[in-house]
Amino acid sequence: MTAYSKDDVARLAERLLDRSLPKAQWTHAAHLTATLRLVRTRDEGLERDLPGIIRAYNEAVGGVNDDASGYHETITQAYLAAIRGFVAALPADLDDGEAAARLLATPLGDKAWPLGFWSRERLFSVEARRGWMEPDLAALDHAPPDAVR
Repeated sequence: MTAYSKDDVARLAERLLDRSLPKAQWTHAAHLTATLRLVRTRDEGLERDLPGIIRAYNEAVGGVNDDASGYHETITQAYLAAIRGFVAALPADLDDGEAAARLLATPLGDKAWPLGFWSRERLFSVEARRGWMEPDLAALDHAPPDAVR
């Protein structure tokens, strides 16, 4: 598991936003950590803004956003809602490095987390990649806002 200092977390989010983060560093842990930082620093409208941030980053590092790869709406919105719920329960004075360590130690730190809620077929469908799809196996503890659905 990757350990981040509070400064590492801030730099990671900045490098995502300015698209200077090397593609090899855009791991699952980095996705979660950058999202944690964005939730803690600029959460207003993030369900609207995060898709564009991720799409632009993917393209900047030579990736594509299509029906088979790149940005995935259902996965992004599910993790964003879960991270918001996680952040809401944190002590306000906890630094981002410790918050990231705690987040990565939860079930969210496992890339397979969404498969506890969605069947593989539904989650990896074109429809789920393009837009929000409700889970078909179990309800989420923290669902995205209605504006996303």
